Amino acid sequence: MLAFSIAEFKERLAKTKLRMQDKGIDVLLVTDPANMNYLTGYDAWSFYVHQLLIVSLEDDQPYWIGRGLDANAARHTTWLDDMHILPYPDHYVQSDVRHPMDFVSGFLRQQQLHNVTIAVEMDAYYFTARSYIHLTKGLPDAEFKDGTNLVNWIRIVKSDQEIEYIKKAAYISEKAMMVAYEQLNEGVRECDVVAAISHAQISGTEEYGGDYPSIVPLLPTGEKTGACHLTWTDETFEEGQPVIIELSGCYKRYHSPLARTAVIGRANEGIQKLSEIVIEGLNAALDTVKPGVSCEEIELAWRASIDKNGIRKESRIGYSAGLNYPPDWGEHTASLRPGDKTILEPNMVFHMIPTIDLGHVGMEISESFRVTETGVEVLADYPRELYIKPNIRLA
Repeated sequence: MLAFSIAEFKERLAKTKLRMQDKGIDVLLVTDPANMNYLTGYDAWSFYVHQLLIVSLEDDQPYWIGRGLDANAARHTTWLDDMHILPYPDHYVQSDVRHPMDFVSGFLRQQQLHNVTIAVEMDAYYFTARSYIHLTKGLPDAEFKDGTNLVNWIRIVKSDQEIEYIKKAAYISEKAMMVAYEQLNEGVRECDVVAAISHAQISGTEEYGGDYPSIVPLLPTGEKTGACHLTWTDETFEEGQPVIIELSGCYKRYHSPLARTAVIGRANEGIQKLSEIVIEGLNAALDTVKPGVSCEEIELAWRASIDKNGIRKESRIGYSAGLNYPPDWGEHTASLRPGDKTILEPNMVFHMIPTIDLGHVGMEISESFRVTETGVEVLADYPRELYIKPNIRLA
């Protein structure tokens, strides 16, 4: 069931250890499920309970620690031998008197790793304040450091196999967006359009199926397009309403997000003009992408384009993306925004989503792209335009 060769997993582990050495870290506790997957292949819906990897400079494999019920998932999905799969008893689960990090600290003491420098992913969604309290209490002689995003920055440059998975996700994104366009119509419920999108995301293609994406389809409609992260309701669409559709295909946990804006019937002049501004700016930013360019230079090209139309946008216009689990498909590393001096390298992947929000209306037209040896490859082959859906009134 391994999605990558053991050699690739070992190369990732070696890069992680080099970064640990550079930062004076002896042991790294990895709680972000995407990083757990990246280093071992572990893939299960088990991140609602505490689980982690222990990466030690002295060991040639990470240790997986998780709930006993999930140990077989580790055996099925990782390259680890059984000595490195350590389940904790179920009485640690959601207990008021003990915590899984007590089990972790006990194991580290047993391994004589109780008085070393230990890094934890302090800003990971899945590492709690209580986890930190129990670790520091159980390991009073250890020095703790912040290891947030240490593995994420290794993930930012993708292997060729990872790019292949992302391209498969991009094709699923195309299919899901096409289904959304087909279902969208006056009188149709928002929830029914999203149901069709979700079916397309999971069914994938005849050649390969899809996975669950890290973010559900987003579908703000009408005046709510000014609030880009709304989901859906059971209300019906009306003629002339703008509808933002943001979604992603997912394949083996790799994503390729895509967003478009549609209008049922006929778009008014303001919405049409706003789409033209977004597309022009998006094209200008994509034309800037190539190895050696910084993230802030890409955003500057976008900013220069929209400035001509008297529009300002303060939030970032994109971020690195790829492997992830709920609640986000972004990698939490490089962002396309002023001040981010990250230099682009081949096989970096970004989701460029330069949303414009005017309060009463918003516009999203996005592209996921790969940095190539000479420039840019847009991953989805989908019309970059405001979609006007001919209104077919329901009887």
